Amino acid sequence: MTRKTEADRRGKRAPGTPGRMSRWMQHKANARTLRKIRRGRGSFMGMDLLILHTVGRRSGQPRETPVAWFADGEDSWLIIASGGGSRNPDWHGNLMAHPDQAAIELPGREPKPVIPQLLDGADREQAWGRITAAQPRFEKYQRKSDRVYPLIRLTPR
Repeated sequence: MTRKTEADRRGKRAPGTPGRMSRWMQHKANARTLRKIRRGRGSFMGMDLLILHTVGRRSGQPRETPVAWFADGEDSWLIIASGGGSRNPDWHGNLMAHPDQAAIELPGREPKPVIPQLLDGADREQAWGRITAAQPRFEKYQRKSDRVYPLIRLTPR
C-alpha cells in the first residue's frame, strides 16, 4: 500500500509526481518485467536489466525493482536513478537508506548481496561517458531534467 502525501489527501499532487493511475500501471509493468527477468530474459529497449532488491526506507518492507544496468569492469554494475520527473525514484532513497540490505538478481540467477557506491566527480563523469556512449538516450533525458541523475556502482559484498 502506498503512503498518501498531504497533496494526495487534498486531491492534488506535487508537480513532477505520478498520479494514482500512473503508479498502478507502473506497478503492473514492473511485475511483468520481474517475471521475465526471473525466466532469464533480461533486456528492454536494447538495455540489460536486473532486479534491484532494497528495503523501504519508511516501511521496512522488501522491495524489488527492475533497473537497467551497465557493466563496470568484470564484477560490478552501474545503475542510474533517472526515473523521469523532478525527483529521484523511490528505489534510490530506499537503497541509500539501507545500503547494507541491497542485493541484485541477474536474469535467471539467485539474488546476491551488493555494496552500493554513489559516484561523484571524475568517477561519475567517466562512468556517465561510457553509459551515454552505449545509450545516448540517457544524455537526452538528462538534458530535459532539472536534477543531476545519481549514478550508483554496485559491487559484490
